[in-house]
Amino acid sequence: MLREGRRPRDRSEQMIANNYHAMLFIQDMREEKLDPENIFELQRILVSKTLDDETGAGRFRRRDENIVVVDPNDGVVLHVPPDANELPGRLANFCQIANAEDGEIFLHPVIMGILLHFALAYDHPFIDGNGRTARAIFYWYMARRGYWLMEYLSISNILMQSPAQYARSYLYSETDDNDLTYFITFQLRVIQKAIEKLHRSLDRKMDQVHETELLLKRNQNLFASLNHRQVALLNHGLRNEGVNYSLKTHKNSNSISYETARKDLLKMVELKLLEKFKIGRAFFFRLPRDLKKNIMKIDL
Repeated sequence: MLREGRRPRDRSEQMIANNYHAMLFIQDMREEKLDPENIFELQRILVSKTLDDETGAGRFRRRDENIVVVDPNDGVVLHVPPDANELPGRLANFCQIANAEDGEIFLHPVIMGILLHFALAYDHPFIDGNGRTARAIFYWYMARRGYWLMEYLSISNILMQSPAQYARSYLYSETDDNDLTYFITFQLRVIQKAIEKLHRSLDRKMDQVHETELLLKRNQNLFASLNHRQVALLNHGLRNEGVNYSLKTHKNSNSISYETARKDLLKMVELKLLEKFKIGRAFFFRLPRDLKKNIMKIDL
């Protein structure tokens, strides 16, 4: 969906698109100080087209909206957030802490990011998207502090595997005089698991790319003529038979210009690494079925 640039078809795809746009927003604001307005904008992006009442985006919850956190299994109320009248002051204090320089408040940046995650989710300032916004603020703080790797960690994916533990980490902290050790320890384990998962994914990708490179190196002249984007496309195509590519998907996947995408794909057509065909008015590209057998026959 993101590569093709098409519109989301359902709520799940909309949430994926929203998360993607939120990460782009965070990249743009990583050098800026946090304020209530950009927190509102972040929440607005994350809940776009997913709310029953769209007027709930980009504003504080109201007192009459009675927002509480309940156990999804039995409906027991786990947390009653602070009164809505307190939210403007609490969010102002939150931003002041988030923007503090090391000389004012020092905690390890990862610990501080986790505390910001806890604080915003504890306050539950919105009618929806509180957890997603809190996690997005964590990513913002990590990016601001130079922890660029965090951008590639899927923390939400790990949390989805243990939602009860995530909820209990809040509950234990709140019921033990707000001792945040429970939440910090849980989140550090989540981050560690996410890093391990990223490393496994990178290892798999590197093994796959290495296999593709070995195949292409049977024809050294061919291999030398390809750039990394073209090798990556071949690697993907060899493992996903029948996939079609377009100028838009290649452009979006590699964050390159339309002209660079066009040159990449047309050169691969010229080398007989891709076939060009038309559906309606649009041109698409796919790998030839017998590509592996014909690598050695491609003469440069």
